[in-house]
Amino acid sequence: MAAVQSFFRSLYHGASPRSRRFRLWLLAFDVATLCFFVATTLVPDPNLPWIHWIELGIAAIIAFDLLVRWWIAPNRARYLTKPTTWVDILVVVTLVLPYFVESFVFLRVLRAVGLLRSFNVLRDLRSEYPFFRAHEELIQSAINLIVFIFVTSALVYVLQAHVTESDISNFIDALYFTVATLTTTGFGDITLKGNWGHLLAVVIMTVGVALFLRLLQTIFRPTKVRRKCDDCGLIRHEPDASHCKHCGRVIYIETEGED
Repeated sequence: MAAVQSFFRSLYHGASPRSRRFRLWLLAFDVATLCFFVATTLVPDPNLPWIHWIELGIAAIIAFDLLVRWWIAPNRARYLTKPTTWVDILVVVTLVLPYFVESFVFLRVLRAVGLLRSFNVLRDLRSEYPFFRAHEELIQSAINLIVFIFVTSALVYVLQAHVTESDISNFIDALYFTVATLTTTGFGDITLKGNWGHLLAVVIMTVGVALFLRLLQTIFRPTKVRRKCDDCGLIRHEPDASHCKHCGRVIYIETEGED
């Protein structure tokens, strides 16, 4: 039993190529399940038999993953307090008991939280592939932006899908509203209903827009550039730096200058 536990611990937390590939497959599964859940919000009849079979298969994989993560966790009690753990438990319940929790199937899109695992996978890719090392800043900033938009859209959908006369009937509506609000376009054709919806809209328009603009800035105008100092090895410098701030060596950073 200890050998099996050690095997799974190495898969989930090891540094071998096999472990990195396994974590990449887990991320691919998270993305695939999220796409499936989003797609089912667009299907007129989500009770088709083939959909239920896929849901049961997804539930089995998620449940097995949960059990393994709990089994190999250094602190099992702490693992049970993680929000991602309870999100996965909730998703499994909505997949296994659709007839008892049919009104809560919209909660499945909270699986977008699973995309947070992409940050660990990015670390693995950086150490294995030169392309990811060379574009790490840009890739991580893009992932931050995508995860932020999807998690915000999932929150909008979860809080509005069951509201009477809601304009949010599927995840695409929630994504459309979120992007329109974050970009301050505000077409006004979709609005959030109820007190909680209005409060969520206020949060997105204040905190959300500020975070969105900050994430865009890190992509198109990063605050730091990568250029390794030959003396001290410092990698990140100010875009207009001419000397390394650690050792004072002259560094050469390509720039087009400011108007």
